[in-house]
Amino acid sequence: MPDIGIYAGALVIAYLVPGADMILLLRTGGTDGRKHALATAAGLALARTIHVSAAGCGLATLLRTSPWLFDIIRYIGAIYLIWLSIQILLSARDCPLPSVHLAHDKTTGYFKAIRRGLVTNVTNPKSLLFCSVLLPQFIVPSYSAGWQFFMLGTILVLIGAAFDVFYSCVGTSMGEWLKLHPKIYRIQQSSFAALLMGFAVHLAFAARITG
Repeated sequence: MPDIGIYAGALVIAYLVPGADMILLLRTGGTDGRKHALATAAGLALARTIHVSAAGCGLATLLRTSPWLFDIIRYIGAIYLIWLSIQILLSARDCPLPSVHLAHDKTTGYFKAIRRGLVTNVTNPKSLLFCSVLLPQFIVPSYSAGWQFFMLGTILVLIGAAFDVFYSCVGTSMGEWLKLHPKIYRIQQSSFAALLMGFAVHLAFAARITG
């Protein structure tokens, strides 16, 4: 069977590295509250499930052999992150404190949060390539490859979800404290926007991966 301990350790290290997903969860938790952050986490989990499924279907190989497709996806992802950055800056300018969605807007707000998490992750082709590179390293030839891929993919999604819940709770706690410090809140939002913009630039100029 695969060495689950080493595999899980590699995932933990990967999820501890700051990225657009982490920033998005911290920002959503701090601004919109825990439930919206968890909805964003659900979108991220769905995106990772799509990446694992796509890697299993061999779509990662297509990305490696079709640089133009890799470019299209990463540019879409970069543009979306830039758009999110602008929205964060505008929101911080118009609303000086973390806001709470009105009751009648909760359903729409949750849907938008899920979509935000889904699009942020699924438009990053490196996530798909990460799955396609990491998972096969732990496939043992003497066992069913399909079952092992399913098991490893499930672990990847579950560990990612656990970290996402943690970041959502941290972001929510930060938001409660920031309600008492509006100036720091604006600085934080500007910092999150700048980080997302930086991730967008990094993604746009990411080196092509060819097989």
